Amino acid sequence: MGVTQWPGGEAFTTRVSEFVGWARKYSAWPMPFATACCGIEYMATMASRYDQGRFGWERPSFSPRQADLLIVIGTVCIKMAPVLKRIYDQMAEPKYVISMGACASCGGMFDTYSVVQGIDTLFPVDVYVPGCPPRPEMLMLGYTKLQEKIQRERATEGARR
Repeated sequence: MGVTQWPGGEAFTTRVSEFVGWARKYSAWPMPFATACCGIEYMATMASRYDQGRFGWERPSFSPRQADLLIVIGTVCIKMAPVLKRIYDQMAEPKYVISMGACASCGGMFDTYSVVQGIDTLFPVDVYVPGCPPRPEMLMLGYTKLQEKIQRERATEGARR
């Protein structure tokens, strides 16, 4: 991004892909899918102390057709897997996924037949947030890592998956 002097003032110049990346970076609409104790930490992230609105993530969407970021929070059982996959399939492109907590990332302490051993078996995951349960600071770090990834993408990479 550069600044150019014009007779009437200054103008910013940039590439279209950089501008689109910047716009996507600050306009993600997250859809939380909370099933366990990690949901409390997510709620704390939404509260005034951490205020995820400062990062452009302030509008949670509870409709998959209006969301482009799926945050899977907590344990996912085998019976919930088809529903979660359908939610992911209905999301708008480009879509991103954050796996929050040990249970969503790898099944956590529930190494049983009834728990999905990592949501990456259902669809691709962009950012893993570790912990049991992860602190709100860890989720905020996951947000910023995803924002960096979105900023680096080209404008035409929307339907890459």
